[in-house]
Amino acid sequence: MNPTLKTLLRATLCAAGAAAAAGSTGALAAPAGTVAFLMPDQASTRYEQHDWPGFKAEMARLCPDCKVLYQNANADVSLQQQQFNSVIAQGAKVIVLDPVDSTAAASLVRSAQSQGVKVIAYDRPVPATPADFYVSFDNEGIGRAIAESLMQQLKAMGVPTGKGGVLQVNGSPTDAAAGLIKNGIRAGIKAGGYRTLAEFDTPEWAPPKAQQWVSGQITRFGGEIVGVVAANDGTAGGTIAAFKAAGRKPVPPVSGNDATLAALQLIIAGDQYNTISKPSEIVAAAAARVAVGFLDGKAPKAETTLYNTPSQLFTPAVVTAKNLKAEIVDKGIASAEQLCTGRYAEGCRTLGLTR
Repeated sequence: MNPTLKTLLRATLCAAGAAAAAGSTGALAAPAGTVAFLMPDQASTRYEQHDWPGFKAEMARLCPDCKVLYQNANADVSLQQQQFNSVIAQGAKVIVLDPVDSTAAASLVRSAQSQGVKVIAYDRPVPATPADFYVSFDNEGIGRAIAESLMQQLKAMGVPTGKGGVLQVNGSPTDAAAGLIKNGIRAGIKAGGYRTLAEFDTPEWAPPKAQQWVSGQITRFGGEIVGVVAANDGTAGGTIAAFKAAGRKPVPPVSGNDATLAALQLIIAGDQYNTISKPSEIVAAAAARVAVGFLDGKAPKAETTLYNTPSQLFTPAVVTAKNLKAEIVDKGIASAEQLCTGRYAEGCRTLGLTR
């Protein structure tokens, strides 16, 4: 992570009151202990590239004597259950859990709590059983923001609300956070006044499955499709690939979420309309603060409650071509050198990212 991003993240955390999660604004003097960080899949590059490094770095800063265990379940519910039981056997006193299946995770939370182990739900909530804490970006707010942004773009393009409609490509049906995003998208589309032609819950958030479904809808609706609200950048990429394969030029406006490098380049190229910038290091560092607070016997302070779980939710930013430089490059989240390669060079010059 570059120094500019480190400064941004630390400032954001302070502004959001993350220090309060540990019950004190002063330095933490946590005892040594074992903390586990369990992520759900590798289809989303964020976990390996941002969440885990961000969590590990903050744990090292706050509790250098702590032992930190990391596992990724690769979208396998059974594997995640094995990993969960394994870290408890290794002495974990706090588990940060981003569940593969939010429903199945309820039994894991209950099992841990019965053994005196604290569980911090991370990114995806566990609706059926209250975890000890929940740290995430505001997922319902994300859904509404990307949908409203896309609706505004359609109106700016002069697309009548009575002409055609939009597709809604949701995330995984086993992911409670995807359900929150879905609710937000529906609210955003409704507020915009456009009709939803069809919607799809994408198993495992898999881009090829999103692409396959969108291809079918292109055959079904053709030119009636005026835009697509996709719940993340992976499903957005699958959506765009489907339109390109069908020879649709230009691709109608498509939303996204996560600000992946590939999505930012698609925005630069004019193929994707928006995404959400939510540096995962922000929530990872907040989760580390809560974990160390638990180890130190300090009850974290919640800003709100979600699914009967004390929670801390961060507000991200919508990114389009108009503010990509300000939100991404100027804040050090990604550099022009990373973004402006090959066929994206011309678009970068147009957007003022390079000369």
